[in-house]
Amino acid sequence: MNKDDILRMVDVISREKEIDKETLFLGLEDALAVGFRKRLGAGDDLVVKIDRKTGELSVEDDEEVYEVNPGELGRIAAQAVKQGINQKFREAERDKLYDEYESRVGQLINGTVQRFDGEDLVINLGRVEAYLPRTERVRGETFQPGDRIRAIVTEVRKDGPRVRIEVSRTSSDLVRRLFELEVPEVAEEIIEIKRVVREPGYRTKMAVLSSDPKIDCIGACVGVRGARIKAVIDELRGERIDIIKWSDSLEMLVMNGLKPAEIDLDNIFPDTDSRTVVVIVDEEQQSLAIGKRGQNVRLASKLCGWDIDIKTRAEFEAEQLGGPAASSQAGEGAGNAPSDDDDEGPL
Repeated sequence: MNKDDILRMVDVISREKEIDKETLFLGLEDALAVGFRKRLGAGDDLVVKIDRKTGELSVEDDEEVYEVNPGELGRIAAQAVKQGINQKFREAERDKLYDEYESRVGQLINGTVQRFDGEDLVINLGRVEAYLPRTERVRGETFQPGDRIRAIVTEVRKDGPRVRIEVSRTSSDLVRRLFELEVPEVAEEIIEIKRVVREPGYRTKMAVLSSDPKIDCIGACVGVRGARIKAVIDELRGERIDIIKWSDSLEMLVMNGLKPAEIDLDNIFPDTDSRTVVVIVDEEQQSLAIGKRGQNVRLASKLCGWDIDIKTRAEFEAEQLGGPAASSQAGEGAGNAPSDDDDEGPL
């Protein structure tokens, strides 16, 4: 290997692998240093420098400067150089992929299902593979090799000589990114998605707010004849999506969050000490407010960040008088309530 070979090799690999030349030069210097130490019987203080313009080598340690020719390394030393160069180049390629995908955590990726690795689904992203763990897949969703898939990047880490990328289909960010794709006003930040809460595979509640009073934030997300929201629902394999208007008023947010139940704003009573909101509803609205297996009130609680306790007026008055009262606190006992969930559709 002469100086022209060194410059040519660095240039070719840099272009083919899209790796910075300086990174390649540093890796090559380290690999050559290993080979020369073996050849010359030198210690770890021996270093190799490559002139970035001419390709000339300089080899020296604390005591002297060596006149060397890479072609005279010998078989064992040359093998060490070859192994070292390959390792450094693999590390450089790994680091580049790591930097690229680490910056994409929380972003949407598109890939093709390649195979199963145990319980993980392996997704081909082109130059690298991603893994969709069983715990990050939506219950009931099935994929076969060759299927196109979208997911959210959740973790990127170096795993030996490789980069391991983990993705999720259960993340709330998946809903957020899909609406950014389908709704130009969201992508342009005219409409802000304030919060998304999900029970993957079943239901999502999303609160939105428009910075332009002329634009209806809910209507824009739904689209003409529901075209925009339908595209998102199809990608989520039929998951229901409720879109509500965000409000800085807790009472208003609770009222909106409990839709499709009809709630009177005057019947919402927050307790700041316990961060609990008592909501009084008409009897015919109770099951709708609670939702199937408590799903509606549970998601509304997550959306607002407060526990929501649904009561009928009779229950509330009985409790005030000290009598028995059946409460329907978020997530507790809601499964026993009758449900009109079949009447609940996405807004």
